[in-house]
Amino acid sequence: MSNNKFHDGPGPSQRQLRVGELIRRTLSDILARGEVHDPELNRISITVGEVKTSPDLKIATAYVSALGGQKNAELISLLSKNKNDLRRAMSKNLALKYAPDLRFRLDETFDRMDETRRLFSDEKVRRDLDTG
Repeated sequence: MSNNKFHDGPGPSQRQLRVGELIRRTLSDILARGEVHDPELNRISITVGEVKTSPDLKIATAYVSALGGQKNAELISLLSKNKNDLRRAMSKNLALKYAPDLRFRLDETFDRMDETRRLFSDEKVRRDLDTG
């Protein structure tokens, strides 16, 4: 039995994936409409790339980034500061038994894609790929 509460098997269940996507869309809408009354947070255009839920659906981890990446440093702190208001707004829009506890992490997907593109454009890597 795994001690990691986010991974009890080969991957997330269909239900976890469905609920994660529902939370992602709802959270994106709430942030886009500025439903949380924090002027600092509302000044940032936020992308919610993915939401992963724990198997019991009580914890939702949202992977977020600021458009352009300039405000990423303060983004997590602002979201965490407003997580109770975000959770309340989410529970009004979701048909779930319980609104999950929200956690926020920086979405580094685009950074990794940029690094991958840079690697593939490197002359040595291209030469190795061409000979394979």
